[in-house]
Amino acid sequence: MSMDDPIADSALRIDGADSPQAVFVFAHGAGAGMETPFMDSMSEKLIAAAHAASLSLAVVRFEFSYMTRRRFDGVRRPPDRAPKLLQRFADIVNMVATDKFPGADRLFIGGKSMGGRMATLLAADKPDELSPFATLLGVSQQKLAGVLCLGYPFHPPGKPASLRIDHLPALKRPALICQGTRDRFGAREETAAYRLPETVTLYWVEDGDHDLKPRKKSGRTEDQALSEAASAATRFFVSAAPD
Repeated sequence: MSMDDPIADSALRIDGADSPQAVFVFAHGAGAGMETPFMDSMSEKLIAAAHAASLSLAVVRFEFSYMTRRRFDGVRRPPDRAPKLLQRFADIVNMVATDKFPGADRLFIGGKSMGGRMATLLAADKPDELSPFATLLGVSQQKLAGVLCLGYPFHPPGKPASLRIDHLPALKRPALICQGTRDRFGAREETAAYRLPETVTLYWVEDGDHDLKPRKKSGRTEDQALSEAASAATRFFVSAAPD
């Protein structure tokens, strides 16, 4: 793989069924890449939960270009601006839907934190702004069944007034957000005041932080929390379907 070849097979991590009914394109968060313990564990649990529900699922992980560059030079850098992130995400989704798994009947996009937010932007269509859904996804939009966010960044930590929800009413597909009740990017008591569209469903992970991880004193384990989120996601995968 080279830095100029972002869609090489080696730039992807594909797990799960070889001929899946459903595909989940899973984007990482702002500060870490596609092979963190969280990304590994969630991918494994999503595949297992889907299998238990008789849904064959493939999980496709990738990295945004700034993270790919970090792999080459080791330099930590901030994420690229949204248009570049969206273009990269769309390129991966289109390649997965048309070349990797053309036989899958439903496609889901989403991710951890920033990756989930980019997925909601990609699936939104606002006439007065860039419309990624129509302009970037192309024929892949026909298979797009929904969006899964794991720890949505409703606002930056400590800045509850800087909300990142204006585009959510423009979502063209349903979205499930699995959120920790004490997430610094949007805790349960904060989101109760948000006016979220009916297309967005919140699933609360009790005592979870931004990684959905509960505290030891809660009596719950991280494994339990992630398994609960994976089960909720699977119910969403089973129920959602493209047009």
